[in-house]
Amino acid sequence: MAGINLPDIDCEKTVTKLTDFIKSELSKTGLSKLVLGVSGGVDSGLVAFLSVMAVGAENLVGVILPYKTSNPQSEKDAASLIAQLRLKKYRVDITPQIDVYFKQFPDADKNRRGNKMARERMSVLYDISALEKAVVVGTSNKTEIFLGYGTIYGDLACAFNPLGDIYKTHVRALARHVGLPESIITKRPSADLFSGQTDEGDFGYGYEDIDKLLFSLVDKGLSPEQCENEGFNPAMVKRVVHLMKSNEFKREAPPVARLSDESIGIGFRCPPEWSK
Repeated sequence: MAGINLPDIDCEKTVTKLTDFIKSELSKTGLSKLVLGVSGGVDSGLVAFLSVMAVGAENLVGVILPYKTSNPQSEKDAASLIAQLRLKKYRVDITPQIDVYFKQFPDADKNRRGNKMARERMSVLYDISALEKAVVVGTSNKTEIFLGYGTIYGDLACAFNPLGDIYKTHVRALARHVGLPESIITKRPSADLFSGQTDEGDFGYGYEDIDKLLFSLVDKGLSPEQCENEGFNPAMVKRVVHLMKSNEFKREAPPVARLSDESIGIGFRCPPEWSK
């Protein structure tokens, strides 16, 4: 596909920035440990490696959260990664709680079921974070966030997110740089919400092409029409722009009705001296 190429990422500098970010954000909480949902995919795998580099394996807890229709290979990859990094591990099968809920709604579609699974997984992660006195670290990348490919209060929930400003193509480059297994890097990305589901199948286009377009729209500031003139597929431009616009609400904090000069979520922050 024609279009503007995504520039290479400086992996060494980026890893340094991300590990410093993880250490800094964790220190603000007063806690010393992180908890991470390990899916067997490249995003959570990269965050696992970065977290170990930042705070040490002894301060990272890995959690595997399968459902009965989950790909068995995903769990194998997740378990292998946790073993490789020597992390404390939890495995919580979410099948019982999901199935008992949907007994009340047997006609629920895949979207409802998938969103419920994503939120159930995050509910478990936050409970384990309380058990371990740890902080939940996020794994959603920039591509997913712009396309709205995530569930509010599900996989989008976290205390902080190291990958939120990194396109999927660059996630793969960073994963190779830190030594993530190639089998995880090259596997077809999937939220693993139902059998046969893949990210790129849902989008209708590959990540590399989408990232080039997002870079053109977001970083270069080109209009959709200009992107088409650069050679991008008009149908892909229309699809990506629609996803960006229709999911914009997912990228914002819930609005608060403003009735005072210092509203929650708008202006007021505790002064630094309050912590002294």
